[in-house]
Amino acid sequence: MTTTAADWLARIRALPLPERIKVMNVCGGHERSITTAGLRKAIPSNIELVPGPGCPVCICPEEDIYEAIQLALRERVILVAYGDMLRVPVNAPKSEPRSLEQAKAAGADVRPIASPLEAAKIANENPDRKVVFLAAGFETTTAPSAALLAQGAPANLLFLMSGRRTWPAVAMLLDSGEPGFEALIAPGHVSTVMGPEEWEFVPRDHRIPTAVAGFAPDSLLAALYSVLRQKLEGKCFLDNCYPQVVRPGGNPAAQRFIEQTMDIAAGNWRGIGSIPDSAYVLKPAYAAHDSRVQLPSYTEMARKRAGEMPPGCDCAKVVLGKIYPNECRLYGLACTPRQPVGPCMVSDEGACRIWWANGVRENVWSGRKASGAEA
Repeated sequence: MTTTAADWLARIRALPLPERIKVMNVCGGHERSITTAGLRKAIPSNIELVPGPGCPVCICPEEDIYEAIQLALRERVILVAYGDMLRVPVNAPKSEPRSLEQAKAAGADVRPIASPLEAAKIANENPDRKVVFLAAGFETTTAPSAALLAQGAPANLLFLMSGRRTWPAVAMLLDSGEPGFEALIAPGHVSTVMGPEEWEFVPRDHRIPTAVAGFAPDSLLAALYSVLRQKLEGKCFLDNCYPQVVRPGGNPAAQRFIEQTMDIAAGNWRGIGSIPDSAYVLKPAYAAHDSRVQLPSYTEMARKRAGEMPPGCDCAKVVLGKIYPNECRLYGLACTPRQPVGPCMVSDEGACRIWWANGVRENVWSGRKASGAEA
């Protein structure tokens, strides 16, 4: 007999919960499902579901987007990127293009794609031009890029790698001593590729209940029930609540492609800083497809220092689960989906965009400031 979302919700409501418990959902897709389904309103009010760092658009280094803009404008390449990346703003004078979308309006050849195969198709259709793919994303989007490289990418297709591994960001939060959560819902799609074992360090090393979840309400609520029970019973282990898709060991073929084509290095996360062992970079054997090797560099050291969130933007705190989206100083005021200031308002996986799209309009920070509760 299938356990429904309503069944899991009833089980959660029957638990003898503490006065307050914070549970982080790492994945932007989880946050979208939670908010769209209204799960925060359905579960007991003493359970806080905190959005985490699982939005690749939100944490893509500002200097990588800036470099993509400059390559598109100055090198006259065809620049391709996943659709959400085109609208992410960088810190540049208003007189200059501040996003790939604005670079396109200024005459650059910038095209949105949905998969690396589209990048390969564009490269094959334009053999006399270089095509640069801004390859941002986590393990799930890095794997198909790796497969394309391993199986033979067109000679004129270059990769501007900006891929990141998910678990090191969670490890960084836990190692900080102030993680801001007491239980973790781990991403199902990343676990499908890399295996759920990647998340075993959370309960083993940090004594924090952890469950892998899918994207439907029943899987999310099953994972929530699991970590709550673990917390109440003083047990910490990794529970797979997405067994239909997530298998022990993950996807060996995808992992082989990644290992064949990618090295692991420290990587910058926008607004957060450098996280050890978190970035995918092309192996030297694939230098012919590395835009950083084949094209002039527009990575400025000064931009690496300044490449944080825009002034007044609290996206970094949202990504780290320190505040909720509508506690950002700019949320719904200077920053809206139509005119995003920070990256969290751009992507469908960004917590700010998700909350706004689901009707959250109140800016809590401005209300506190007006009442004198905040400086």
